[in-house]
Order: sequence, then C-alpha cells, then structure tokens
Amino acid sequence: MKNRHLKELNSLKKLTAAGLFHKSFKLPYLTISSTYQNYSNDVFQIMDNIYQELKIDSLINALLDGKNVNYTEKRAAHHHRYRDLPQKNINFDSISVSKLLLKKIKENSYKNIFVFGIGGSHEGPKLLHEFTETRDNLYFITGPDKDEFLSLVKPRLKEKNLYVFISKSFSTDEVLLSHSWLPKNILKKNLFAITANKSNAIELGFFEQNIIDFPESVGGRYSIWSQVNSPVLLPNECKNFLKGAASIDNNIQIKSTVKSALKNIVFNDIWSHNFMAKKNRVILSYNWKLRSITNYLQQLEMESLGKPNNPESIFAYTGQTIYGGFGPTAQHSYFQLLHQGTSETSADFIASLSSHSALLNSQAEGQFKLLSGKIKFKKGMDAANSNIGGNFFSLDKLDLFSLGSLIAFWEYRVFVTAAMLQINPFDQFGVNAGKKVAKKILDK
Repeated sequence: MKNRHLKELNSLKKLTAAGLFHKSFKLPYLTISSTYQNYSNDVFQIMDNIYQELKIDSLINALLDGKNVNYTEKRAAHHHRYRDLPQKNINFDSISVSKLLLKKIKENSYKNIFVFGIGGSHEGPKLLHEFTETRDNLYFITGPDKDEFLSLVKPRLKEKNLYVFISKSFSTDEVLLSHSWLPKNILKKNLFAITANKSNAIELGFFEQNIIDFPESVGGRYSIWSQVNSPVLLPNECKNFLKGAASIDNNIQIKSTVKSALKNIVFNDIWSHNFMAKKNRVILSYNWKLRSITNYLQQLEMESLGKPNNPESIFAYTGQTIYGGFGPTAQHSYFQLLHQGTSETSADFIASLSSHSALLNSQAEGQFKLLSGKIKFKKGMDAANSNIGGNFFSLDKLDLFSLGSLIAFWEYRVFVTAAMLQINPFDQFGVNAGKKVAKKILDK
C-alpha cells in the first residue's frame, strides 16, 4: 500500500502544475473557501483512499467514545466531553465553575483578577479574554521574568485582588516561581488553583475548597473548553462557546459538509508539505478581537504535529512551521516575502465579513485572492508570486458560537492530520525533555 500510493502521488506532481483548485464549504457558523495550486481531484482521491485504508473514521469514533487514543501515555483525550452539554458529569462541567467564580467575584468586589499560567493555560484564556472583553480588570502573568510580575502585579498588591493559578501538573516552573513572589501575607481565601494535580496545590498551601480540578485526560493545548476558561467567560458566554463547538462534533461522525471540508483541508496540508515543499504556513486574522488566535493555533498544531515521522507512514514530513499574526500589521511586516519572495508557503486567513470596516474586509479578501492566484498582478517587470494556496475561514458572526465552531474544526484538522501521518497528537516528549535539561542546568 505504502509504495503504491507513494508512486501514485509522485506521478501527480507535474500533472497538477497548471490551474487552480477551488472549493467552498458552508459549515455551522462558519464558511470556508479554499483555493490551491498544484492540487486536483486525483490527489484528493488517492489521499481519501489512504484515509479509508487507515480507518480514520474509526479513530474519530474512538476519540469521541473515550478510547485510549493517546497511545503513548495510555489514556483517552477527553477535551470534547465539555461540549456534550446534556451530560451531567461534574468533571466536564466548565459552566458551573464559571458560575462559581462569578459569584466569588461579585461577593468580594475584587478590584483586579490575576491569572497565572503559561502554554495552554495562557493562550486559550487570553484569546477568549481578547475576544469577549468581558472583564477590564483581568491581567495575565506568564513568568518567569520578574519584570512582568513587577510591572503588572506589584503596583496593585495593596488592592483587593483575586489570584488564579492555572497549571495542569502544578509543577510548572514558571507558575511556581510566580507563586513564590507573592507576599506571605496574601489572604489564602483570595487564592484559587485550577489543576489536574490537586495534591500539589494543597501542598503549596491552597485551601482545598479553592482548588478547581479537571481530568488528567484533558491536554493543556486542548483545555480551552475546560475549567481553565472560567476566570474569563461568564456562564452564558461559556455555554455559547461550547454550543458552537458541539455543532462540529455533531457533524464529524457522519457524511456532512464538515467532514468534506475537513478532508479537503487535511489532504492539501499533507500534500503541500510532503510533495510541494511548502514547509511553512502563515495564519492571518483580520479581526482585532482575534489578534492572538495565531499564537493559540500555533501551539495547537506545532505541539501536536511536531513529532518524528512514522517509518510505517507513506509521508516523510509531519507538521508544518506555523507563524502569522494580525493581518493589517503583517502586511507591513512580512507580506513582501509572501508576494515576491522565494519561500514556499501556504496560508490560512481568518475573518468575519459580516461586520467591521470596509477597509479591513477588502484587505482580507484582496490579500487572499492575490496570494492564492485568483487575481494576478503585474506592473512593469514586477509581478506578485500568486503561488500561496490556502483557506479563507469566515465566521458568520463575530461571536462565541462561531469561534467555538472554528476552534473545534481546527482540533479535528489536527487530529485527522495526525491520523493520516500515523503519529500521536496528544503527547509532547520534546517539550518535557527540554524542561528537564533546563532544570539540570538551573540546579548546577
């Protein structure tokens, strides 16, 4: 199978050189338009044959049924359980925790809320905070640079504050260091911990009633649906966010537009990286409220897909290098390389065209069409490359339903890509190895 499909795909490299491939998909709360170079229905069909032979639909079912899809760590990946709103399992109830913290904040009239966390404990809550702008007195502390603490926390220490520490293991060096910098006279009733390691939090001195725990089977980069979002989202906001994600869950196991869009994007990602030498992908947002979504998706993809290739796999390359940012800023930073440089790149654009300024919307559409080759531009001897194929994700509305739908779809994009590559998207050996080496150097 491996040799046959490899030969088939290599034979299509030259045949796909001419023309553009267009597809559009209307998903719940989300529209996706794809324009690719060097891609065809023939490529899709071979990739779909591989998809069927690897029984990836069964792997999706195993994920949603709570089977041990994280096979190196021998456990399930349960982040999607929060989106199953009819279920009454307290372990997967982030809405009730949001209600609890809201009640505490109202009862105590906190002047400031400090959220300490890094990685998935930071990127998800920060993205949601910027998107909702519900609380104007919320500060994020990542550590380990004390200047961050001195700038944000120290000037406000004499005020009435809520301190929320988020760490799955509660052994994260940056979080522990930030905790050590708090004065010893801080009232413990104002200290909360959100963690999967309750015993470590108790050992650090947190009151047991102030410890919010979540299951070990929820990975940090997938924890945006969990109790981790409770310092940011109000209960109704949390519910709307989860409902948007559930709209994808409800369509992923059946023959649907969601499944068709997912296959199309995953197959092109792998094809572009492995056969068209597109090692990089830029993710650009054209909404200010989504200015940090590239950081969030960068961690989701590069931590999940940044693994050695499986020798049994047909594909030699795993995850692409992800970069990007806020589109209007990026246009004045690195778009010159995209338009006329020699780097091989693909692109994802994220916008909501239902609202916002005419300038912002025209920039989003214009840049995507020029980069993808739908519009050609030449002036004298200069011409734009128009060789960056990609996807345009348009949120129906700039609301939490649509954001939940987008992020859930992206998670399945990562999961199915990993399944096609035959790697595990839920472990992170390299991250942990780097931490251990740093610890040895620190001790020395």
